[in-house]
Amino acid sequence: MTVDAHHHVWDLSVRPQDWLTGPGLRPLRRNFALDDLAPQASAAGVGRTVLVQTVTAAGETPELLALAEAHPLVAGVVGWTDLTRPGVAGELARLRELPGGRYLKGIRHQVQDEPDPEWLLRPAVRRGLAAVAEAGLVYDLVVLPHQLPACTAAAASLPRLTFVLDHLGKPPVASGALEPWASAVRALAALPNTVCKFSGLVTEADHATWTVDDLRPYADVVLDAFGPRRLMFGSDWPVCTLAAAYGDVLAAARALTLHLAPGERRRLFDTTATRVYGL
Repeated sequence: MTVDAHHHVWDLSVRPQDWLTGPGLRPLRRNFALDDLAPQASAAGVGRTVLVQTVTAAGETPELLALAEAHPLVAGVVGWTDLTRPGVAGELARLRELPGGRYLKGIRHQVQDEPDPEWLLRPAVRRGLAAVAEAGLVYDLVVLPHQLPACTAAAASLPRLTFVLDHLGKPPVASGALEPWASAVRALAALPNTVCKFSGLVTEADHATWTVDDLRPYADVVLDAFGPRRLMFGSDWPVCTLAAAYGDVLAAARALTLHLAPGERRRLFDTTATRVYGL
C-alpha cells in the first residue's frame, strides 16, 4: 500500500485559514475532512497518510492529533509549535501526552511566509530546532527557492535533526526555469540528514495546462540528488485540487518514476515515509 506523506484537512468553522486569500484560492475556501479524503485514498491504493499543519496556531496541533487517534487512515502528524519561545522541549512533551500524542512525528513552521530569508538561522530558532531533534522528531521545511541556502546551513549545523523538504522547495515549474533552484536543492541533498517530499509539483505548474512532461525536469533533479531512499510521495491534498484530482496527482508521480526499479519505487511510495516518520 502507498503512503501519502503530506496532506491537510480543515474546518473553517473551527479554525480560520487566513492564508486562503485571493481569487486563485477560492476553491479551497470550504471544509475538507478526512472522510472526504478516505474514499479517494482507498481508490488510489493509499493505506496510510501523514497529516500536516496549515496555520501558525498552537490550538491546531492538538486537533490534528485527536483526528489521528480517531481515524485509521492517519499514521502520523506534523504539527506546529513556536520554536522561538523558551520551553520548546516541555511543549513537545505536553503534546505527546495529549489524546493522539503518539502520532506526533514532526514539526513545521510556515518559513515561506517569513520575510527574513535566514529565519532558520536565528539563534532562538536554532535552539528550538535542537529541541525538536532531542525529542526524536523531524522538521518539515516549507520554503521558497531563495530560502534554500538557509535550509542547507541549518541542516549542516544540526546533523542530529532530519530535515524534510516539502514540495521540492517549490520550484518555478510554470516558468520552466531550473536555476538557481536546482543548484540549491542539490546543495541541500548533499547533506545526509535531509529528505525530500515528492509533492506539490502540480500546483507550481500551470494549473490548467500542465502535463507530466512539464514536471519531469524538476522530478529528475530530486531523483538524482536525493535518490528514492530519501524521497517520499505526498499528495498535498486538498491544495493539489487547484490543479488536479487526488488520483491524478498520484498517477503523475507514478509516471515520473516508471524508470525506477520496483524496490526503488517502493521506497519512494512507502518505505522512506515509514522510516523517516516512524509510522
